[in-house]
Amino acid sequence: MNNTVNDSAIKKLKLLFTIVDRPKGEFYMDVISQFDVNCQLVMAGQGTATSDLVELLGLEPHKAVILSVVREDMVDRVMNCLEDKFRVIRNGKGVSFAVPFSSVIGVNLYRFLSDNRMGREV
Repeated sequence: MNNTVNDSAIKKLKLLFTIVDRPKGEFYMDVISQFDVNCQLVMAGQGTATSDLVELLGLEPHKAVILSVVREDMVDRVMNCLEDKFRVIRNGKGVSFAVPFSSVIGVNLYRFLSDNRMGREV
């Protein structure tokens, strides 16, 4: 298998944070994984609204915080897809933002996180 420089070029990574209602967490992890995302972590979160406000507005105080490692060239596509899902899914509202990785140590770790299988023969 011959690789061109562009196929195996190093692409920057970003850490994507997605905060949604806890019952929708697994659904959004599946949506994000469609974009060649190998590494995701979901954590339980708690909203900050007071119990009176939560009851009045009918909010879900229990959140899922999803951390996903995404290649920089895929971030816009993932964010656009999430924005569409937030708009059309019933009770599927959420917040998503990305921050850059400053460094990753190790070629194999980078290949795993970036879903870069081009650097080795299969």
